Amino acid sequence: MGSATHRVAILVYDGVKLLDVAGPAEVFGEANRLGAEYTIVLVSPTGADVTPRTPVPRDLVEATRTLADQAGRVASICTGAFILGAAGLLDGKRATTHWKVAHELAARCRASRVEPDAIYVRDGTTYTSAGVSAGIDLALALVEEDCGPELTRDVARALVVYMQRSGGQSQFSAPLQGPLPRSPALRRITDLITANPGGNHSLGELAKHLNVSSRHLTRLFNDELSTTPARYVEMIRFDMAKALLDQGHTATQAASLAGFPNYESMRRVFVRKLSLSPAAYQRRFSTARRAGAQEQ
Repeated sequence: MGSATHRVAILVYDGVKLLDVAGPAEVFGEANRLGAEYTIVLVSPTGADVTPRTPVPRDLVEATRTLADQAGRVASICTGAFILGAAGLLDGKRATTHWKVAHELAARCRASRVEPDAIYVRDGTTYTSAGVSAGIDLALALVEEDCGPELTRDVARALVVYMQRSGGQSQFSAPLQGPLPRSPALRRITDLITANPGGNHSLGELAKHLNVSSRHLTRLFNDELSTTPARYVEMIRFDMAKALLDQGHTATQAASLAGFPNYESMRRVFVRKLSLSPAAYQRRFSTARRAGAQEQ
C-alpha cells in the first residue's frame, strides 16, 4: 500500500449537488480511517461561500484551470465535465457525464469523445464520471490507484457499496428518455418509433415516412442524435424491455412486447449494453422496487 500523503481539492460552486461533494469526500475519509493519508480541502472560485441560488460565475472556469495546472490528477463528477470542457481540459480526451446530458456534452466538446454509458472514464490524468453516486465509484478508483485493492475493498465494504459496478449507466436510466432531435421531421420519426417499438422500422420504411432517401435519413440521425436509425430503434426497444421487466413481465414477454424478434436478440443487447442478462437485470433492480412498494 502506498504511504504518500495526497492532497484532494474539491472545487465547489453555486448549484453543486451535496452528494457530489460528500460521496467522494467520504470515500477518502474512510480510506484515512483505514490507514491512507489524504488531506481533503473544499475550495471555491473566489474563496467565498457558495449557495444554490445564483448562476455559476464565469471565474469558475479560470479557477478550474488554475487548480488543474497545480494538480497531478483532475476529476469531475456528473455535469462538472462541462466545466472541464469549458476550460479546454477535455480536448482530445475521452469523457463521460450523466446520461441525460451526455449528448449535450458531446455537442459542446466536439474535440472530446464522449462515452455516455460509462460509469467513469480515465484518460491519462483526467477523470470524468457519471451522475451523483458515480462520484463514489470514481473516488474508489483513485484510492485503488494510490493504496491498492485491499484497502479500497475495505473502504467499499465500510460504505456498503460495490468496489466496481458491472455494466454502465444504461442500467439506471429511465425508459424512453433518449435525446430529442432538433428538426420537426426527425422528431416525427422518433415519435413513431417510440409509440410503436415493435413496428417495422427498417431504414427503408422510416425513410418513406419522410419521403427522403435512406442516406439522407441516416445523415439526419448522425447529425442530430449521433447514432444510426437502427441503433435508435434498438435503444427504444431496450428501454421498453427494461420497463417491462421492472413491471414484472417475464423476459420472453418483454422481448415480444418491446419489439425484439426473439428473446435471444434481446439478451444480446442486454449483455452488450449492461454486461447483464435480462434475468440478472430483473433480479438486481425490479425485485428491490417491488419490495419497496410493498413496505409503503
